[in-house]
Amino acid sequence: MEYLALKWLHIVGAALIFGTGLGTAFHFWITQRREGVAAIAAAARSTVLADYLFTLPAVVLQPLTGLALAAMAGYPLSSTWIVSAFVLYLVAGACWVPVVFIQVRLRDLAEASARDGSPLAPEFARLVRRWTLLGWPAFIAMAATIWLMIARPA
Repeated sequence: MEYLALKWLHIVGAALIFGTGLGTAFHFWITQRREGVAAIAAAARSTVLADYLFTLPAVVLQPLTGLALAAMAGYPLSSTWIVSAFVLYLVAGACWVPVVFIQVRLRDLAEASARDGSPLAPEFARLVRRWTLLGWPAFIAMAATIWLMIARPA
């Protein structure tokens, strides 16, 4: 594959991971604070769907395109910025994987409450706290990874 096309895929992948994560997290978070159970269930469904449609494919392609770009550009994989970016990517992934399962459970809890008209279960609030606590390090790690991709410090 041509270098510029690969670079384009890599940048679009980073934008999808970062943008979809930030956008869906904000939408789900703000909906939980301002809307009713039916809206929360809809936001949870959209968040889970967006992760499967956009984030997951980008997460898989990102390291592949990154490794290919490094090889094509002649960057040693032992470069500090590449190793740092990879470690930060793993940190983000280690946070994101449990978040996906938490989001699925949040969706299921919200849908059950919306169906039967009951308030959200106490488990929902506990899971939202865990979701939020895992989201921040993932967000920071991805922001730092993107900075490393751009700056490529020595």
